[in-house]
Amino acid sequence: MTRARAKMTPEQRVLRFIKEKNLMPRKQKLVVAVSGGPDSVCLLYILVNLREELDIELHVAHLNHQLRGAEAEADARYVASLARRLKTPATIESHDVKAYRTHYHASLEEAAREVRYTFLSGVAGTVGAARVAVGHTADDHVETILMHLIRGSGTRGLRGLLPFNRWLYPDGDINIIRPLLELTREETAAYCRQHNLKPRTDTSNLSMEPFRNKIRRQLLPQLRKYNPQISEALLRTARIATDDLDFIDSEVARLMGKVARQQEGAVIIDKKGFISLPSTLKRHLLRASIEALLGDLKDIEAGHIEDVLDALEKPAGKQIRLPCGLNFTIEYDRYVLGSDPASLCPFPPLENETELNIPGRTAIPGWDIRAVITNPSSVKEKHDELTAFLDIEKAGNGITVRRRRRGDRFQPLGMSQSKKLNEFMIDSRIPQAWRRRIPIVCSPEQILWVVGWRIDERIRITDSTREMLRLKFKRR
Repeated sequence: MTRARAKMTPEQRVLRFIKEKNLMPRKQKLVVAVSGGPDSVCLLYILVNLREELDIELHVAHLNHQLRGAEAEADARYVASLARRLKTPATIESHDVKAYRTHYHASLEEAAREVRYTFLSGVAGTVGAARVAVGHTADDHVETILMHLIRGSGTRGLRGLLPFNRWLYPDGDINIIRPLLELTREETAAYCRQHNLKPRTDTSNLSMEPFRNKIRRQLLPQLRKYNPQISEALLRTARIATDDLDFIDSEVARLMGKVARQQEGAVIIDKKGFISLPSTLKRHLLRASIEALLGDLKDIEAGHIEDVLDALEKPAGKQIRLPCGLNFTIEYDRYVLGSDPASLCPFPPLENETELNIPGRTAIPGWDIRAVITNPSSVKEKHDELTAFLDIEKAGNGITVRRRRRGDRFQPLGMSQSKKLNEFMIDSRIPQAWRRRIPIVCSPEQILWVVGWRIDERIRITDSTREMLRLKFKRR
């Protein structure tokens, strides 16, 4: 802390922090999460004293997690009494965290956090609040940095707690602000004593079961034996990491749209452009792409990103499975990040074999197929990938459309020998996820056309062709 800030009152420091970080728009409502402990009580009291200066309205929110029986009920009564004394409206509710934990198979810490933030979001929506203030301090910031470091969260985890962030949950999102990040727990406790606020003590903080409590009560005291200024060192690291990441994020934003683009529930990454990037930008571009699809990076760890980077040079068709049903799929000229790589295929799913009406129209799921018999010399239209011209005498009768089968072979146009269909698709750089969807037009004797790619050499139009079959596929 600078000397200038050391001489400031807690209210002045919080006001300065709010203005520096642009945490609270004027003329807005703000929900204040108050547990009843020293940090949140200090937060509420300071904001009450600053509400005219900030030109905001306050609303207290308290949740009983139903984990501590009578003690938690006493906390709720204390917060209700404090809100009345400060002439601030309050919403106080009780939710069953243990039932939520059982239903969603979450840890107790995860369940409590998700229930709490869902409650806070609901309160904000009900009262029309722009943001929710929580009482995290510099000590919480330090503990979070260590937790992220131990879990291998990567550089982004070194930022710890942010002054402002958006928390996503299944039914929406919530904007969280942390005005106390420059105050320590010791300072919030001293503030409460100074103003005779008598906050509640949460005895669950004495338990060694929660991971955060182990960091607070075991790890940090040991680290201070090696460096008495460990908290200051970690906070300095967080500031540096935040500055570095701000620059990296600006570079990633510049690359989005050039190297990567979002399309139909997936992110398409140009292989050549991505490979040429420095490793740092690769990592952060991947994280940004995943966040664009999932909305957050809650279940994505640094190890998942490294698994993807290790697979970049693998052959086409290789997939890396990621949390939340995402797959990173390697194709020939690109990478596809999404839940279903086949969703990007221009062809609809193809299941059954269907005989074509020749001449005439045939409708199958996803396709409208038109067959016309005509004189080769009368055709003036340009060729396209979904139109083929065949010698009908050579093609024969009983023409059908189906998907590929094991062992399929044909003689691609321009080749003198037959080739396995699978090898043709590999050589044509057809993504593996697409191959079952590509329509194959066949006679009883042979493949006539791999729709979208090549007809068979043996049924091409020649000078001796008397009648021509024009087949045109159109997406429905």
